[in-house]
Amino acid sequence: MLDERLLQILVCPACRASLEYKERRKVLICTECATRYEVRDGIPIMLGEDQQDG
Repeated sequence: MLDERLLQILVCPACRASLEYKERRKVLICTECATRYEVRDGIPIMLGEDQQDG
C-alpha cells in the first residue's frame, strides 16, 4: 500500500502531471504522458532508467 499523503505530493518527473496509483499492479501511472513507475515494497521507483512508457 502506498501512503495517501505521499501520493498527494508526487508528480511525474517527466512532465510534472499528477500520478494515479494502481494498487493491484503496484504501479504509478502519469495522467498526462502515461509513463508508468513501479512501486516496490511501498516505495515508488521513479528513476529515469526504470520508467516504462505507456
